[in-house]
Order: sequence, then C-alpha cells, then structure tokens
Amino acid sequence: MKPLRYGIVGGGFVAAFQCRALSEVRGVEVAGFVSKDPVDHLLAYVKDQGLGEARAFGSIKEMVPEVDVVAIFCPNFVRVEVVEEIADAVKAGTELKGIICEKPLARNMAEGRKVVDTVAALGVPTAYFENQIHMKPVTAERMQLAPVMEAMGAPLLVRSGEEHAGPHSAWFWDPTRQGGGVLSDMGCHCLAVGWYALTPPGKPPRFLQPQSVMCDCSLLKWGQPRWRKELLQRHGVDYRKTPAEDFSTGMVTYLNPETGQRVKGQFTVSWMFDKQGLRLALDGIGPGYAFELNTLRSPLEVFIGDAAAASLADTEMALEKQQASTGLLTVQPNEADLYGYTDENADAVAAFREGRSALLDLDYGLEIVRLTMAGYLSAERGATVDLTDPATQQELETYVPLIQQGRGGETLRVPG
Repeated sequence: MKPLRYGIVGGGFVAAFQCRALSEVRGVEVAGFVSKDPVDHLLAYVKDQGLGEARAFGSIKEMVPEVDVVAIFCPNFVRVEVVEEIADAVKAGTELKGIICEKPLARNMAEGRKVVDTVAALGVPTAYFENQIHMKPVTAERMQLAPVMEAMGAPLLVRSGEEHAGPHSAWFWDPTRQGGGVLSDMGCHCLAVGWYALTPPGKPPRFLQPQSVMCDCSLLKWGQPRWRKELLQRHGVDYRKTPAEDFSTGMVTYLNPETGQRVKGQFTVSWMFDKQGLRLALDGIGPGYAFELNTLRSPLEVFIGDAAAASLADTEMALEKQQASTGLLTVQPNEADLYGYTDENADAVAAFREGRSALLDLDYGLEIVRLTMAGYLSAERGATVDLTDPATQQELETYVPLIQQGRGGETLRVPG
C-alpha cells in the first residue's frame, strides 16, 4: 500500500508539532512544505524520522500536484487565501484524497463559510483537526464509562480548561491577525472537547444541539503596564492600542434532542498560567459517576538544580510552554501523542483511504467557530446569547468581535 503524501502549508510551531505526531502514524510520508518561514529544520526532521524526502515548494500551486493530502497548518489570517489557492490547483486537474485544516477553521463565520463552501465545491474529503477529542485519556474515559453511561445516562456537566503563559509567535498575540485573544486561540479546544465529552456513546459529534452561550472575556495579566511593555518589546504588539483577552470563561447549554435533557459545558482558558507549562484539564459529572483529566500529572518528574540549569539550551524540551529550567519539572515523554495529535492524523489517514471525511469535518469546525463567536458576542453584551433565536443566528453570520477588529479597548478594561 502506497503511503499518503502530505503536503503541509505552514512552517511554524504547529507544523513542527504535527510532524512529531506523523512520525508515529503508519502509511504517511511528508512530501513537502509551502511556507514563508524557513523550513530547513523541518526538512531535516522529516528525513531523520524516515517520513519521506520532503522538499520546500515555492507555492501551493506547485506543491498540490505532488501530494495526496494538503494539510493547512498556516496562520489564521491567510486561511481563506490558502484554501482558494488549493481550490484553483484542484480545478486545474489535480486530484486530492483529502484536505486537513488545523483549528480554528477561521476567524469568524464569514471566513469560515468561505472556507467550507470553497472546499465543498471540490468534493474532496476533509478533516478538521481538533486534537483534544482524540486524546487517549479522553478516548479511554469514554470507553471505560460507556456501559455506565448506557445505564445511567451521559454526563450532565463537563468542565474543560486549557492554560499556559502565552503564545510562541507575534501574530498569535495580534487580535486582528489571530482573530481575537485566548478565546479564539484556545477556546475552540475547550468548546469542542466539552461538547464531545457530553455526547452520549454512539452518537455523532454534533448530536447535542447548542442552545445558549454565556461568556466573559477579560484582560488581566497582559494588560498591566509591566507586561504590556514586555509584549511590545518581544513581539511588537501594543495592548494599549489593540488589546485582546488573556482570560475567558463561560458556559454552553446543549439539548439532547431525543430525551429533552439539557446539559452544560463549562470552559476556562488563559494566557497567564505561570506554572510548569501547558495544562489541559477535563472533568465531568454524570448520574452516579465522574471523571477527571489533568495533563500536568505525569509518571515522570525530574529535578534540575541551579548549577545544572546552565547546560539547558531549550526549556521546552520537557513540556510545551515550559516556564522554568530549574526545580521540580513535569515531563511528558510523548506530548504529540498525549495531546491527541497522533490519533487525529491516524483518523484522517484511515478516513481518506476509504474516501470519506474524518470524525470531525470542516462543517464541524464551522460550528466551533459559531460557538466561539457567540462567546465573544455574549462577552460584549454582558448577557447570555440564545442560539435558537433566528435573529441571533443571522447576526452571527456577519459578526466580527470588537477585539478582532482591533477595538478591544471598547470592551476590555486596560489599566493606565
């Protein structure tokens, strides 16, 4: 069986992390990259891992005829442009087996619909990459509790969280390019995994129907003068002029259409978690049972003293977003697998070989964009957003959050 040839659009952090995941997936080779950033390190990694003879292409038009799958791992603000270039290449006679889009699908509903409609016209199977749904602890929890859920009912309340000290790249901090702040960046993760964890066994990911969203967006740490100055010096982003939220929390209410039961998905995300590093958390409560997940609990811990710390060249070698190089450190031996990146690729590869879309397709990604936009709208209004209201549904189709417009100062409190 010939391996599926991946063509990756993007050469930053996400592309590198996905390559780590692909090194553990059978039946895949990386044929090349299209990126505005240098990809020499990625080409070397692909070769070292036996993932193929990847090369750097000058354009999407040049790369698409040489691959079977295009994986969109580029920044949010060029998603529509990239999809249109892929579409042009397919219309010119190239046949693809699949198109992958990393979260978030788009910065707002208008862009999201453009992406979905453009790809749908091609008739190519798709995969929306939301890694947390594919995390092995999440899969194991659902398998372990499946008989209990069948007897007692699905969870009634799920709480999801993702926190770290802030993004790697400057564009992530820029609300006009990224699409907002931490809600846009990481809220999509928590919205998706919360929705999935509430879903009864055997039902599709969109079985539960979103009814309402309530949300708060705040600028806490990175709005303070000291941290604003650091952000400006490090990334050239001025949160005095164009602030974005560094903390967001909220609640989504879902309806089970078969039973009429309403269930709740609570989420919390932040860019000010100055602890070991990235923490993903998920817990749920059902009738007579519960579960809990925390990725900072590891079977391995190491201690590094001050004298030894000078030998470390990369503080993130132990954990993504590592905040220290000394003291007691949490170590995750295989983060790409732990966070679900390996299994989301395996799911996509299996689906594309069968000529179908993955567990999560681009239409699902568009629904996550809708929930995210509803969160921003709720925060701006200071009120719960009713997703069943036709007028609200229509408003969300063209809504662009103030923060995304660069007008965050109108809705966020920025200290003097």
